[in-house]
Amino acid sequence: MKITNLIKKLGGREPDGYPFLSVYLNAESNSTGREDYQVWLKKSLSEQARTYKENPEEAERFENAVRKINDFVGGADVASNGIAIFASLGDGSIFETVELDVPFRQNRFFAYDRPYIFPLARAVYQHPRYAVLWADTNKADIYIFDGEDRIRTDKRANEKVENIQNVVTNRTQVGGWSQGRFQRHIDNFHLHHAKEVVGELETLIREKGIDKLVLCGDEAAIMPVLRPQLSKAVEEKVIAVINLSQYDSPEEIRKRTLDAVGIENAAADLEKVNDVKDAARAAAGMGTLGVADTLAALANGQVQELVISADIDAIGYGENEVEAILEHYRPGDGTAPVERPPMVRFAGEIADQLVLRALNTDAKVTLIEDDSLLKDTGGVGSILRYNMNASASG
Repeated sequence: MKITNLIKKLGGREPDGYPFLSVYLNAESNSTGREDYQVWLKKSLSEQARTYKENPEEAERFENAVRKINDFVGGADVASNGIAIFASLGDGSIFETVELDVPFRQNRFFAYDRPYIFPLARAVYQHPRYAVLWADTNKADIYIFDGEDRIRTDKRANEKVENIQNVVTNRTQVGGWSQGRFQRHIDNFHLHHAKEVVGELETLIREKGIDKLVLCGDEAAIMPVLRPQLSKAVEEKVIAVINLSQYDSPEEIRKRTLDAVGIENAAADLEKVNDVKDAARAAAGMGTLGVADTLAALANGQVQELVISADIDAIGYGENEVEAILEHYRPGDGTAPVERPPMVRFAGEIADQLVLRALNTDAKVTLIEDDSLLKDTGGVGSILRYNMNASASG
């Protein structure tokens, strides 16, 4: 299941009067090579169990959930760096798990009336889809790395889409005119190989909607042959060229290319926030700033792109104002994930509302890493499909 589909499934879960457990684990090894999260989890579950001492029914339900959690964690993929578990104590039992090759920021345990999904959404939108082409003069690998597809259903940390390989063509030293003819033959072979690789690459980029491309390999040997074959549209997607050996593992390729993607994302975040502010402050009113206005626009189905801080602590708003917005749009609100409104005092539930309403109206979601960029807007803004004043709802 795609993570966004799981987010919508969890977000559409109506509170049933029983606690819902949301567990996020950072499963990375510490400096000594050991994993700390299982000790932390055992302590957290023990502390939570004490809260049900006066309620035997919930205590029994919690014990059943704990057994499932421990069984799952005990058999989790050792290569996973992030683990999320969602367990309902209610009658309509839900038990969902996610294993990621990217870690969650920290271990967290939540027992609310509904699932808490913002950290899971953050795992998707902090790692947008991009392609990596590794190539030399006779073979090539194309990878697609994607936060959306990082659930370990096939035990792979990445998707290796294509392998393109030709006969090895080491340059042989021969003399006279024959050397020139042999050199031209090799160069023609390399050109044919480059065209074949680019053809496969451009098909994948088109089919999978890739916006960013990193080229890897020997810059002196292959890039002068390969890059001229790229179409203008694909060339514009290239964000970096990195020297990498054929002996580098897919995991090393992912780590090295993530640095380049991070630099590109930082520049894109600044540009995006400026676009939102310009749109909101222009006379046409094609944007919103702040939680309340953005929430209202989402309820109207007006939002084309939601822009939200990746740090939940950076999301600020007036509780009364947001509560009034939620109440105003409650009757017949088709964008709301559930009928029962969230607890406005908890910023996490409001962040969940923003993301879920964006997903329910096919709005794009962009997370901003640098908190200072949205500091003066309560950590939230949007670009609209149409002017606020054009809304039929009032």
